[in-house]
Amino acid sequence: MTNSSLGLTLGSEKKEATLLSETQTVARFSPLWKQTLASSAPILMTFVSGLTSGYSAILLPQLKNNPGPIPYDENTASWIAAIAALPMAPGCLVSGWMMEKFGRKTSHFITCVPLLLGWILIAASSNLELMLMGRFFSGLCAGLSGPLIPVYIGETTEPKYRGFFLAGVSLAIALGILVAHIIGTFLSWKLTASICAIFPVITAGLLFLVPESPTWLISQGRIEDGAKAFYWLRGYGEEAKKELRGLIESKKALDSAPAMSWREKLVSLKNPELIKPLVIMVLFFCTCQFSGVNAVAFYSIEIVEKAVGKGIDHYLAMLIIDSLRVVMSVVACVICKQYGRRPLCFISGIWTSISMVGLSMFLYWKPANMSWLPLMFLMFYICAITIGLVPLPWIMCGEVFPTKVRGIGSGISSSTTFVAFFIVVKTAPGLMSTFGEVITFLGYGVVALIGTAVMYFILPETKGKSLQEIEERFRNGKKSVGPKV
Repeated sequence: MTNSSLGLTLGSEKKEATLLSETQTVARFSPLWKQTLASSAPILMTFVSGLTSGYSAILLPQLKNNPGPIPYDENTASWIAAIAALPMAPGCLVSGWMMEKFGRKTSHFITCVPLLLGWILIAASSNLELMLMGRFFSGLCAGLSGPLIPVYIGETTEPKYRGFFLAGVSLAIALGILVAHIIGTFLSWKLTASICAIFPVITAGLLFLVPESPTWLISQGRIEDGAKAFYWLRGYGEEAKKELRGLIESKKALDSAPAMSWREKLVSLKNPELIKPLVIMVLFFCTCQFSGVNAVAFYSIEIVEKAVGKGIDHYLAMLIIDSLRVVMSVVACVICKQYGRRPLCFISGIWTSISMVGLSMFLYWKPANMSWLPLMFLMFYICAITIGLVPLPWIMCGEVFPTKVRGIGSGISSSTTFVAFFIVVKTAPGLMSTFGEVITFLGYGVVALIGTAVMYFILPETKGKSLQEIEERFRNGKKSVGPKV
């Protein structure tokens, strides 16, 4: 597509020149800074999801040690922890529809409302029902934001920075877990929830400063608005202009085809450009979840207590693990920008498996005077899983689906991870009490190993490729193993 044809697509060359002039007046802020600002609101919302995940680890011990109006027993505790995961899967499916109907930015605004309500209900809880309602709403919003956040970040950042910003999602979750644990270690669970309620308000404020996704605007026929948002985010480099032309060409091709209803989008699941990445992402998410990552996050104190015993302060051990998770999430942001998705997946998966199997073997033999060793295995597990299996599925969820069904594709794959999330969190206490920690941790390690082996044969490499290139390669049926998609 030539420059003049692009100008005609936008309405006229004069309009394009006007957009250039408007953008240059605010050129004192580089595209990287603007993309950072655009990513900050969804990343902060992910931070709140981390608060949700980490909150139960400080809530449950307080309910147990300080009996009050909210009862505590093993079954009630598992429901308080797992109820947040229960609505995450349907939330993902609703999010897929919502982001296509209302746009990515507006959907973020919508999600902030029940998220704020959830934390207010938790802070005001005087009985079990209010607590469960609050946890339900906060979990629902984690589901709503699950597919929404990587899609918005993927559509507003350029390929060379996209992996870095998407890896920031897992960093935000790790930070959220750490902050919830730190605050809850020193403050009551009610005051902790009140502090958590501040962050959805800050997220809404940040959203006012950034544009809607240019990809979504163009897909809705709002070419001029989409181009303006694109240039605001990406500047006027040749690579940016080339990618914008590709987006507009794709829109014109879609316009020449019959419009798809939501029912027809469901039928389109048979298309290889959707079904292939969908199968890959479902398996990838399940590998991560059934490797036990959220069992460790939700039941940190209990797991440390059972694995380490009485030789180490359990709260201190939990904060060490949380801090390590944050540090390794920062490392993941850097290495996801430098290295491909495939090698990180394999390194992470293999060492995740080794650390879990090693922990189970220690618990089986229980050598004397080595109470520090299981904590080392847990720390090694956090390092291994955080650099690959945790961030990579979310990174690729924002990359691999075609534009016309990106909402439903990311929604279905994200809902899968939250179904697995709920199963793992709900069953972890029962597995440890019924089969013991040895079998439970061994099972997590075996799943990590098997899942990594499967990923070796099916996982594509998407680093450094534009979303349009990735979509074209799936559509054309290119081999998915190796450096190509």
